[in-house]
Amino acid sequence: MTSVDLTVGGVVAEPVRVPRLTDQEGHKLQQIVRRGSTSSVRYRRAMMLLASAGGNRVPVIAQLVQADEDTVRDVIHRFNEIGLACLDPHWAGGRPRLLSPDDEDFVVQTATTRPTKLGQPFTRWSIRKLVAYLRRVHDRVIRIGREALRCLLARRDITFQHTKTWKESPDPERNAKLDRIEYVLERFPDRVFAFDEFGPLGIRPTGGSGWALAGHPERHPATYHRTHGVRYFHGCYSIGDDTLWGVNRRRKGASNTLIGLRSIREARPDGAPIYVILDNLSAHKGETIRRWEKKNRVELCFTPTYASWANPIEAHFGPLRQFTIANSHHRNHNVQTRALHAYLRWRNKNARHPEVLAAQRKERARIRSEKGIRWGGRPLPAAV
Repeated sequence: MTSVDLTVGGVVAEPVRVPRLTDQEGHKLQQIVRRGSTSSVRYRRAMMLLASAGGNRVPVIAQLVQADEDTVRDVIHRFNEIGLACLDPHWAGGRPRLLSPDDEDFVVQTATTRPTKLGQPFTRWSIRKLVAYLRRVHDRVIRIGREALRCLLARRDITFQHTKTWKESPDPERNAKLDRIEYVLERFPDRVFAFDEFGPLGIRPTGGSGWALAGHPERHPATYHRTHGVRYFHGCYSIGDDTLWGVNRRRKGASNTLIGLRSIREARPDGAPIYVILDNLSAHKGETIRRWEKKNRVELCFTPTYASWANPIEAHFGPLRQFTIANSHHRNHNVQTRALHAYLRWRNKNARHPEVLAAQRKERARIRSEKGIRWGGRPLPAAV
């Protein structure tokens, strides 16, 4: 049977072809062919229909789309019956399911169970190991191929992920400290500051990323002897003004902490009470600092143990690392310090820059990912 004229009962049959398309049908078929489609079936069928509407006969269309002539005829007949709905194939039921819903649940439960709990001498499943184990389970035998297993796990939202760690704060005053930090941030944002050390900062070429000619990335020399020592950036951040400043020191210590706290106190020369959020480092709790705190109307709000993410300044160290340390090769600490302070001046003038905000969001996500939840939501203590 061909697409040439057919004789049926002595009458010459008309060739198989698509009738005149409406504007809507023509635009739809052109859109599918021009833009492509996620379904190769829809794409090929749209080409068949457009070629037929253009006057091409079935053998020519079959050669154009590399399909059988009977397939082309079936598509054209189907279009004449139901219109553009013929573009979507109606697949047959396919092979009967070999796994019952209970078997699928068992596969998912096995995949999400550590192999050591099932007597296997490894710490994670691979697709091959899981398939082999399922075929020799004592209670039931599940025969499933690797690709079918991969599709089943994807359908059940089971993915291969990196293991994450987290620390639970053992601080008995954890909730009280978080409540206090949350309280001062909400009630007195213009009088809240944050302090922390960032480092150690060494003198070494640091990898990063940047624009370069394809295949010719920027290269930094390797270092084997580092004789410059390290520095620590003592950072101060004003919540109300969204301003970041600080200085590099050779080491952490109570004296350097006190200098940083004094610079914070000078940021509010009106003498109003201020609140400084900082972590539990021993250098932040010296007797000298305690006396100075009481004398200068300063309240130190300490974060709980293993909860440095509650310090607002942590999110601003991410951009600092990204824009001044990554992809750098400073000759010495003086050059490094000048670069750091140049960035701070730019950052304070462009605090709402999209790249700065994006880096801050990324850093917040990183430092909060240990627990994956936000603190707060508890009743605030009475004002004092």
